[in-house]
Amino acid sequence: MSIAANIAGIAKGMSITFREILQPTHVENYPDGPGPNYGAVFEERYRGAHVLQRDENGLEKCVACFLCAAACPSNCIFIEAAENTEENRISSSERYAKVYNIDYNRCIFCGYCVEACPTDAITHGHGFELATLNATNLVVRKEDMLVKIAPAAAAK
Repeated sequence: MSIAANIAGIAKGMSITFREILQPTHVENYPDGPGPNYGAVFEERYRGAHVLQRDENGLEKCVACFLCAAACPSNCIFIEAAENTEENRISSSERYAKVYNIDYNRCIFCGYCVEACPTDAITHGHGFELATLNATNLVVRKEDMLVKIAPAAAAK
């Protein structure tokens, strides 16, 4: 390349830079912005923090089949199964996940666990504020991931 072509390229780049300097700054007011997520806009296929779903009766969908843990390439899902009883029914199946932990220190948000789940019990939500200074806070337990029971469903 000639020196003139190099200078022309630099001049073109600097003209774009100076033109942008004179434009007003557009800042998205993230923490206090409008909308249910305070201004955060998510794409349809966004993979955020995991959510454990409930069925229409308010029972947990997870049947402790361990397919999500088996599909996980980073081995970040830990499950302990327990048997349902007639007096204490947690899920609609014979078993339920007594312990369901995800270690976000290891999770790569690949979505294999969501695809492997036969009951659609685990999904990706829109939670994105996972940062912490303490690594033990990144081990999320079942109680934190489980969808809350609506007051109307709890009254049944």
